[in-house]
This record gives sequence, C-alpha cells and structure tokens, in this order.
Amino acid sequence: MAAGETQLYAKVSNKLKVRGTPSLLEPLLGMGFPVHTALKALAATGRKTAEEASDWLRCHRDDPSLDDPIPQEYALFLCPTGSLLEQLQEFWRESRRQCTKNRAHEVFPHITLCDFFTCEDHKVECLYEALRRAGDRIRASFPAALPLALHSSISYLGFFVNDSPADVIREFATTFAMEVAVLADCTVKPCTKQLHLTLAHKFYPHHQRTLEQLARAIHPGHACPWTAALCSRDMRFVHYQTLRAIFQYNPQNEDELTLSPGDYIFVDPSQQEEASEGWVIGTSHRTGCRGFLPENYTEQANESDTWVKHRTYTFSLATDLASRKDGETSSRRNGELHPCQTPRDVSSIQALQATIARKSVLAVRHGERVDQIFGKSWLQQCSTPDGKYYRPDLNFPCSLPRRSNGIKDFEHDPPLSSCGIFQSRMAGEALLDSGVRLACVFSSPALRCVQTARHILEELKLEKKIKIRVEPGIFEWTKWESGKTTPTLMTLDELKEADFNVSMDYRPAFPLASLLPAESYDEYVNRCAVSVGWITSTCPRDVGVILIVGHGSTLDSCTRPLLGLPPRDSADFAQLVRKIPSLGMCFCEENKEEGKWELVNPPVKTLTHGSNSAFNWRNWIQGS
Repeated sequence: MAAGETQLYAKVSNKLKVRGTPSLLEPLLGMGFPVHTALKALAATGRKTAEEASDWLRCHRDDPSLDDPIPQEYALFLCPTGSLLEQLQEFWRESRRQCTKNRAHEVFPHITLCDFFTCEDHKVECLYEALRRAGDRIRASFPAALPLALHSSISYLGFFVNDSPADVIREFATTFAMEVAVLADCTVKPCTKQLHLTLAHKFYPHHQRTLEQLARAIHPGHACPWTAALCSRDMRFVHYQTLRAIFQYNPQNEDELTLSPGDYIFVDPSQQEEASEGWVIGTSHRTGCRGFLPENYTEQANESDTWVKHRTYTFSLATDLASRKDGETSSRRNGELHPCQTPRDVSSIQALQATIARKSVLAVRHGERVDQIFGKSWLQQCSTPDGKYYRPDLNFPCSLPRRSNGIKDFEHDPPLSSCGIFQSRMAGEALLDSGVRLACVFSSPALRCVQTARHILEELKLEKKIKIRVEPGIFEWTKWESGKTTPTLMTLDELKEADFNVSMDYRPAFPLASLLPAESYDEYVNRCAVSVGWITSTCPRDVGVILIVGHGSTLDSCTRPLLGLPPRDSADFAQLVRKIPSLGMCFCEENKEEGKWELVNPPVKTLTHGSNSAFNWRNWIQGS
C-alpha cells in the first residue's frame, strides 16, 4: 500500500481495535482492495456485509470515478410503518393510476428531518451512533400517535404535524444534528420548518378533487410505529433523471452500456446532444460506467429507488433496529458504541446550537395596488355620485372595508387590486409548499400591506393563529407621499372591524402619530433601522421566520441595518426601489456563531407575469 493508504488504514483500524470488535474492512483488504475504495464500497452499500461491498467493487472495476474522493449524501427521514404505511402505499398506487405520476411518487412516504449532508466514508459508522443516541434521548417523550392534519392547495396535498408532537420531532432532529457534529465532524441542518408528510405535489389542478377524495380514505389517527431512517444517495446524480432497464441489452459498440433487467441508469436531460433519436447517454448505477443505451429498453424510475437505507431507529420498540450482527455495525462494548473521535467541549456544542437555531427575516413587498393600474384617478372611476363604491373593472377589488371618513380616505391609502390579492395568495401558497415556519408577522400600516400579510397567512393556514403586528415604523418614505400631511391610514379598531386579525397589544417602535410628513432621507432610514431592531428584539428567541410585509423600499431600508451596511445614497436608493416588483422578497439569516446577519436565497421563487391592457368591445369592428 502507498503511504497515504497505510495511514488511512491505520487510522480506521486503530479505532476499530479500540472498540475491540471485528471489522468489515479487513476481509475486503484481504481480497486486495485498497482502503479508500473498500470504504467507498461499504458506504455505498450501507455497511451491511463485506460480501455486498466486494460485489459492488467487482461491478465497479471499470468505474472511472472509483478512485475519486466523492462521499455519499445522507439524510434522516421519519417513516410510518404498519397499517398507516399500508394505507399510504395504497394511496400512492391509486393516485398514480387515476391521476398519473406527481413529484410525491419519487420518494417513499416520509417526514423530512434534515437536509442532505455529506460525510466522509470512514466516519459513516459515527452517523449510526448519532442516530442511536438521539433516539435514546427522545424515545421516552416520543408521542404514541402523531396527530396528522390534512392540508390541500392547488399544487400540494399532505399531512401537517402540529403542536407539541412536532416540537418533539424537531428536538430529535436537532439532537441528531448535534451528535453528528460531535462524532463525525459533519454539519447537519435539521428541519425547523413546518413538518409534513407529502401525499401529492405539483399535480395537475383538475386532479385536486380526486386526490382529496383518495386522501380522506386514509385514517392517520391510530397509533403506529414510526421509524427514523438514515438514507444515502450519490450526490453526483441528484438532478438527473432515473431510468430502470426492463430488457437485456448487449452492446453493439464499445461506447454503449450493458443493460440487465432492473439496472438503474442516471440520465442528464441537458447533455443529450450527442445521442441519436431513440437513444440516451447515461451512467449505470450498478457499474458506474457511462455510455449510450436504447431508451425504449427502459422505463421511468423513482428518485429514491437508488437510495441506500443504512440504519433505522423504531420508536415504538424503543430499540435501534440498526444493531444487526453484520460486522462493524454491531460493534459494542458494554452495550455502547464508542465515538469515533474525542467529543468537542461544551463551548463548541453551544456554538453548534447557535448555528442550528437561526432566526431569519423575510422582507416582502406588498402586492399590486389598484392605483398602480388605474392611476391617481382610480377612486373617481369606482365611486358613485353619492360616494358609494362599485366595481368598474375585474381588477378592482370586490369590495372595500368600511372607514370612518368614508371612501375618500382610500385615495392616498389604496387597496390591493384583484391581481394583487392573487399575487399575495400565490406567494403564501409557495411559502406553504416550501415548508417555511413563521414565528411572527409585522406589517406596514398601509392597507395594501396589511391585506398582503392577511392573504399570505390565509394560504399558510395561520390566519387564526398568528396576529398581524402593525408597525408604522416601516411605512413608506413619507417624502414620496403626496400632500403636506401623512396619509390617513386605517386604525387598529377599523382593521379589526374589517376582520383583519391584528394584534391590539403590540407596542410599535413608532406610533402612527409619530410619522412626519415629507421627512428627510436620513430620518426615514433611521426610522427603519430602529424599527427593524425593535422587531427582531421583540420576537421570541425560538427558531422561525419573521415576516415583514412592507413596501419596495422595505427590502433595502430594513435589511441593510441587519447586515451592518450603511444607508445607500438617496439617488441610488430611489433607482433601486423602482425596480422591485410586487411580492419581491429579501431573506436574511442570523449567523449567531459569527455574530452577524447574512443575505441568503429567499425560500420561494420570484413571481413574473405580463401586462393585460383594457379592452372595450364597442371599439371592435368585425372584419377590420
């Protein structure tokens, strides 16, 4: 063996000798396989038996990537068993038969507990110990039955886990992440969002009713064993299409792949320029070789068909089902697996906890306002001579809330248009699908902002649980408001009377009466900086997203103070704000470990659409 190989073997074997247990590695080395490829084979086969690993190595003898130091990706899932699993599998079959395949069919029924993460091949057994420790710590408080609430939207159907059972599961995920960091020196991001078990995702809208009917036949209330499953996948093929061979194919040319029934092939749809019609280029999961193959010899497979299940922990049995008698995996001393390296000190663990429990701020611009489409005279277009509202165009809202001074107060505090309401609901639905977990919601006192916040909460099914905290400190730069006085905005009592679930107890950083007309730019940015500081300090310290619904200017004036950046030049600020579309978003995360906030990708995509001009049929001349 080379010097590096010898050092790696010594490092791994010494750890095994300390535990005084047989090794799966030694038989493979005895067959002449190098240490790094033997460890790679064990990780790729779930470290079950030396025989499986040696078979994998023989199949991959011509794999050009065999010597590449590419680790597997791992993730932890909570999976139902027993009668609930049988019901879910029946739903999977019937939904696919009646409504065709959707994204949920790609993976087995599960609740995601953490994002995929990488682990070096020689540290994989440490993940098993982390799973056992986390399970043992939580098993006494794990609920006998998980309350699952059915939720349906235009593109998502699934069960939500709420209340204290969800907190127990999140604690388990966080404990697992901490143990992995200590034992294997890996960074794991546990799921802190809304826990859910997806039934259908990204399906055709006209299938929604059928899927809902099938879902109502599932009875999730009964107690069933839940199993935490540690799975891995090949990180190189995450975004590839997976095919399954259904016929034998013997290559006719040296650049073609051998196919056996049941083989899985990874295909990148964006790299098929060289393939002739009816052929594709793919990489064999069984051999690691790449080549051409006839597409009609294959069928579509599921994403998770090539995943490897390493170990499981079943809570109802309060035992680690991973402790099979398969070499290294059953290595124990006094009934306890020993860590693979010296644990970190307490301060390091506290730093890890701070990293995991990140607070975040999502700043969102309101939806399309009615005067944005119909101009400054919009109110005259929808008012009767006696001051009553009517709807002259479908993009005007169906109705307006009642205000103490009548309809005239809407002139400088316009509502959302119908499209603005639709935009807000689409954003809320996307946030729901992303699994975002809101901690609290703040809104500018402008009606369009409060409306946007309400529609987002309605799509998240949180309109009754989370009250909107109206914060005048994040109102628009008053210099941009017409008139010598600040606009007349709806009071909390008026908003409550209009059925907005606003908080009557919240004390804002700036009372509504403190807004100055035609304030300077410095006064404005200072107001926003103080307000966002107040907002982040008044929210509870638990994990969750603080939603701030404001104006286009909010995305800059309320995030730069968090990021520690000085205000922009006022001219640059004005130019930037003009480019921010309806429902534009900025997302900031608190990095407690480094004591700063960071700008990261928002949890949902942007919303883009075209204009639709007015049409008058009277101007239509047939045949011209």
